[in-house]
Amino acid sequence: MLTNTVKISNVSNLSDARYCAGMGVEMLGFSIDENAAAYISPKKFEDICSWLAGVTLVAETSLTDPEKIIQALAPYPVHSIQVTESNLLGYLKSELGLPLILRVSADQYDAGEMELLMSRYADDVAHFLLESDDDSPLSDEWIQTSGNLSKEYPILVGFGLENESTVTALTTLFPKIGIALKGSEEIRPGFKDFGSMMDILEALEEN
Repeated sequence: MLTNTVKISNVSNLSDARYCAGMGVEMLGFSIDENAAAYISPKKFEDICSWLAGVTLVAETSLTDPEKIIQALAPYPVHSIQVTESNLLGYLKSELGLPLILRVSADQYDAGEMELLMSRYADDVAHFLLESDDDSPLSDEWIQTSGNLSKEYPILVGFGLENESTVTALTTLFPKIGIALKGSEEIRPGFKDFGSMMDILEALEEN
């Protein structure tokens, strides 16, 4: 099992899904946006998930119209939903009754603003996912900010995690912090180089 909560986003193949589930990853995310590069069809989602057990399935969307989100979700029997707009949270929570993940771009907030955002929506959100649209590094300031916030809020850090050393340092300093990684394409069906994902997950295994 893993020492910290881990979410894998953009899962698009069975190799990633089975490996991560076997390692004890808590959440697997699947893009339901048809125009997204990592989009997964309902049929492929069903095929992959038929091999899985004991993992939280997350529908990932950047749609901003709540009715379109509900419509898109219909063929995906998921356990949780990830959105990018905080103003959707109250409506989706009441309509769907599923745990919600709010994806927040760390490029758009400073530490004080992030605290205000999280305090405002903490009752509606199961996890806050911090990612960077600009592929920003995980600076010392952001390490401290995310670590301090993780003492009060359920946070997943999903940027600047280049290798197992970075992740180990972060989780040693802040044991409650969660980690978010991204899936990738297979070399060909059934063949996959897990690369840094494998190193990071192995670093998070309980001894």
